[in-house]
Amino acid sequence: MSMYPRSAAPRGRSAHSNGPFPSNPGPRFYDYNHQSLAGVNSFNVRGLENLLPYKWKPPPSTSPVPPPYAAAMTNIRKRQHEDYSPDVVKRQRLDSSSQPRIGSPLIRVPPPLPPCLPDQVVAGSSRSSFPDFDCSYPRPHSLPRPQVLAVPVSPNSIETYAKDKLSVQMVELFEACQQQMSDLTWKERCRAQLQQDIQRVYAAARLYLTGSSMNGLGCRSSDADLCLVLRGKKTPNPIHVLTALQRLFQSVSFLNSGSLQSPLAYVDRTQLIRAKVPILRFKDKDSNLEFDLNINNTVGIRNTFLLRSYAYADLRIRPMILVIKKWARHHQINDASKGTLSSYTLVLMVLHYLQTRHEPVLPSLQRDHPDCFHPFLDVDVIPEGPKHIPPYVSRNQSSLGELLLGFLKYYATDFRWDNMVISVREARAFPKTNSKEWRNKYICVEEPFERNNVARAVHEKIKFNAIKAQFAESFRILRERKDLNSILPVRAIINKETSGR
Repeated sequence: MSMYPRSAAPRGRSAHSNGPFPSNPGPRFYDYNHQSLAGVNSFNVRGLENLLPYKWKPPPSTSPVPPPYAAAMTNIRKRQHEDYSPDVVKRQRLDSSSQPRIGSPLIRVPPPLPPCLPDQVVAGSSRSSFPDFDCSYPRPHSLPRPQVLAVPVSPNSIETYAKDKLSVQMVELFEACQQQMSDLTWKERCRAQLQQDIQRVYAAARLYLTGSSMNGLGCRSSDADLCLVLRGKKTPNPIHVLTALQRLFQSVSFLNSGSLQSPLAYVDRTQLIRAKVPILRFKDKDSNLEFDLNINNTVGIRNTFLLRSYAYADLRIRPMILVIKKWARHHQINDASKGTLSSYTLVLMVLHYLQTRHEPVLPSLQRDHPDCFHPFLDVDVIPEGPKHIPPYVSRNQSSLGELLLGFLKYYATDFRWDNMVISVREARAFPKTNSKEWRNKYICVEEPFERNNVARAVHEKIKFNAIKAQFAESFRILRERKDLNSILPVRAIINKETSGR
């Protein structure tokens, strides 16, 4: 039995986006809507209002006080992460650029005060009454008057940044390949149905859609990543849980081979992959959509919403990242399983480049809004954080083509691979230390929450040299020809994306 009537299930991409979905979607869904604002360059994403919030989302508070934004931290975590001790968190609130900085190249429109962490949620705090917490922010009347800077008006169309041939080609590739709302809707309905069925075995299970499908950086051909969150007194063993789910799926297939009906008969071709983060891979029979399901890898939920916030901070971010991922995949330097760069590493490299221009295109969200992206936010309220970030307008008005050329040049000639660590969290590159995390590593890219090296897959000098050589060669060619086809088969990629799986 299919998850939905076969007339409603997508058959490749042509059927995927046609017609309404079944009227009975089952469980409720993510709140993808980031409370849209009038500004275009905004962390508040438009066009996603039709997907409803998860049914376990806490009911809205009737109190004028903002909801808490972090779960209680244990003393162990407090000691392990000294940068997030209560004193440092308070200092971050006071020192962070939650108000416009004089002379800053990034102007917030408008500049309201962001929410802050109530003291009660920080380990070691003596606070216990949430309504009485002290935000530790200056009162509005005490804020300095920002210097008025002449900045461009926030553009309302990506074509604003596509006045040259190379930029136009990038926009064309992006618009043809970007994940459509119908794609996201189908993935979300699959997630909701899966959660409903998994809860027959694990009643308290919560299933999150993560990765490129959710962060705004996916293509039409992107598969779906899922994180199953299980809570209890004992930490569940991921292999045990995934094995139990695999047995469930396989038993369903056996039952389905006879005359019996089963609610999980839409799952096909399960495969348990015992990686560092074990996953259960399977497909939806009707759409052929592939899923990778992990257990309690909540950092994936955190970085999904961090990247989503960056993706919608400026109109140029999503086209640029999509083009760079296609370029890296074409030149075979975008596969961590083969010792090259993961897509996540590539995205962080792009964001770092954009943060470190003389006129930055992006800020550091974790530095400027530490409460909205606190590493110990309770998983249920992680999607709420970006709703409290005001829009940005960058003074950097470079075209897409100029930024792509600059990106290739930066990593071909400027960046010092041998002694620098890329940090999106700090919006800079900092020197390598002699710690195990960075010592003797060819490429060092900091994970924004766990602060480990997400580029550790590049562990062979020959692969590292190939990556550097590709940056240099592509920069040389593109600088001469100013034609995206010179480094990427644009039409072939578009045809592959639009022709379906």
